[in-house]
Amino acid sequence: MSDLLQALAGVPNASLPFPGLATAGQPSAAALTAFRDAGGEVVLDIRDSMEPRPFDEPALVRELGMEYLNLSVRQGALDDRVMDQILEVVRDRTAQNRPLLVHCASANRVAGALLPHFILDRGMDEESAVETAMQLGLRGADLMEWGLDYARRHAKT
Repeated sequence: MSDLLQALAGVPNASLPFPGLATAGQPSAAALTAFRDAGGEVVLDIRDSMEPRPFDEPALVRELGMEYLNLSVRQGALDDRVMDQILEVVRDRTAQNRPLLVHCASANRVAGALLPHFILDRGMDEESAVETAMQLGLRGADLMEWGLDYARRHAKT
């Protein structure tokens, strides 16, 4: 699956934290094509639909034959509903072995949104999850707290 990461060469903060799960900042049209050519099947864009993009990403992803999903993560709307939706997509697509790219503009939001996945689904402790998220591009304390708070409240006791 390292081909997925190679396909995203040059994309800000591109990473492959787990096989079949790629994360990154905003990919170019060429990177999305390369991601598809490397076996990528799903693109989860967590930027707000009103944020400017350099090209019509939904149209390109669909034209390439991949599934495009958009779930908005934005300041002032960091709630359980959004996190539930993101985790549902990540869990579902990875369970189906459908290689997935989760991206925002810089990977900051992606890393915060994936903290619960690392802890609840991948069995990482909080310290390791935060360290991994920071390596992926996490820079916002609010996003870190959102992810950690969600994971703490949803942990099986």
